Amino acid sequence: MIRAVVFDLDGTIVKFNIDYKAVRAEVRSFLIKEGMPASVLSLNESIFEMLKKTEIFMKNNGKPTAKIEEVRRKALAIAEKYELEAAKTTSLQPGITEVLKALRAMGLKIGICTVNSQKSVDHILKKFGIAKFFDTVTPRDAVVNVKPSTEHLEATLKALGVSPKEALVVGDSPADMKCAKELGAIAAALPTGVSTQKELADAGANYIVTTITDIPTLIERIDKTIQA
Repeated sequence: MIRAVVFDLDGTIVKFNIDYKAVRAEVRSFLIKEGMPASVLSLNESIFEMLKKTEIFMKNNGKPTAKIEEVRRKALAIAEKYELEAAKTTSLQPGITEVLKALRAMGLKIGICTVNSQKSVDHILKKFGIAKFFDTVTPRDAVVNVKPSTEHLEATLKALGVSPKEALVVGDSPADMKCAKELGAIAAALPTGVSTQKELADAGANYIVTTITDIPTLIERIDKTIQA
């Protein structure tokens, strides 16, 4: 039986409108100024992948922990600047409020697992008045390793008090699908244009939904399958 639903934020609850290419470019430039070789940082990788490489490089070159943490903090502040700007103009996915109400009526716990910062998440939830629907929110600030690391999703499930098999993870990126699959949670992909259906399926999606409003019906379907 599904006891909880874990949502991604950008592209799932709200429309994806962050200029991630600009974020990556600015973070990359900053890291290069801090001494990272330009050749090892690609604009095709996430800022978190860039930061992992930077941490390894700086450790190998004898940089103190305080300096490594400072660089990470400044890089994430760049990302947060873009997130807060995007939060001003984003809008809710059509039907999400009705979905959240339906899930509540079904007695399900609801959480958010997002690579966004706490500040940007709080801004969005307050802006749209939907904070009341969520039992827990796990932003990037709450963990050391963000999704696709299972650490991120594990923290959300622990806060919700459910096992992976009792959770449905809903997201629009391969990272959401990968961590759900690795933990043994059920994954539902919502293709929003950032990733293709094939990419999401290859990453571990158990189901592909065409709209967020399909989620309550999907849960009923899954529960019937489990009970059969």
